[in-house]
Formats: sequence, C-alpha cells, structure tokens
Amino acid sequence: MKSHDIVSAFQKSSYSGAAQNDCVEVARTADGGRAVRDSKNPDSGTQFYTPTEWAAFVAGVKAGEFD
Repeated sequence: MKSHDIVSAFQKSSYSGAAQNDCVEVARTADGGRAVRDSKNPDSGTQFYTPTEWAAFVAGVKAGEFD
C-alpha cells in the first residue's frame, strides 16, 4: 500500500452549512495523513497531507490561527 492510498470514505465538513454546497471533503490515507478535495467537483484533483502537516493544520485551527 502506498502512503497516498485513500483508506476511508470522503466525508464533508460538519461546518459546510445547511446548503452543503461550498465545502471540502476529507479522507484518511494509508500513512495516517489526509486527502482533501472539493465536494462540488471531486474529479478536479485531490491534495494530500502527511500526518505531520495535518496535525499542524488542526492545531492551527484549534488555536484560532485562521480566524
């Protein structure tokens, strides 16, 4: 299995709102990282993040760095 192999179903963000049209979907990868794609156009491409990159992103969200 490769590190970028997607090993879970994509899930929409719980913050996508009532319309759920403008959001991203996230799935787990084989190395524990995450795959992220646009829910409106899932075939347009997927971005991959290592476990370390994803942990830094989540920590930044929790710390309010993106507010």
